[in-house]
Amino acid sequence: IYPINYLHLMGRKYAIRDQQGLYFVTFTVVNWIDLFIRDEYKETIVESLNYCKIHKGLRLYAYCIMTSHIHLIVSSEEGSNLSDTIRDFKSYTSSQLKNKIKENGKESRREWLIWMFERAGKKNKRNNSFQLWQQNNHPIELSSNEMMDQRLDYIHNNPVEAGFVDDPNSWIWSSCSSYQKNAQGKIDVYFIE
Repeated sequence: IYPINYLHLMGRKYAIRDQQGLYFVTFTVVNWIDLFIRDEYKETIVESLNYCKIHKGLRLYAYCIMTSHIHLIVSSEEGSNLSDTIRDFKSYTSSQLKNKIKENGKESRREWLIWMFERAGKKNKRNNSFQLWQQNNHPIELSSNEMMDQRLDYIHNNPVEAGFVDDPNSWIWSSCSSYQKNAQGKIDVYFIE
């Protein structure tokens, strides 16, 4: 059993302290469920990130949408609050994805997925009855060029490490080809210099 002070520090370890700072964040589906095996679910993420860029001051530097999680390097424009944007993004995408799952006639896992997300929501006192995303985003402030380069490589090589592709540029659900081939990706990004 940990002392109360240690538990408090654990919760504070991963926090966005500088709302305009550059952060590596990960959004993970509860129980690491492979939700994003369908393109229409990934497109919901793309649309939502684009919305946040245009309307909420999100600055997106890198992304990779995997089957059970999403990695991002982000910051917020002056006058915007990164924590609020992340909260709103997760809330909105959770609602949208719930509806898409329920309406998707091709979704063979529909009942199981809804049951799993409702079960997770009932176990978490911060939710009413539905939880799609794990609570913590594990934000890590990228305070050096070395940290930025390491996280950028990690994000772009994630689909290779998972065995989905042999070349990171082949994964269309990441910003890799934007960086390496100067090609148009699913989402425009600000480049880390």
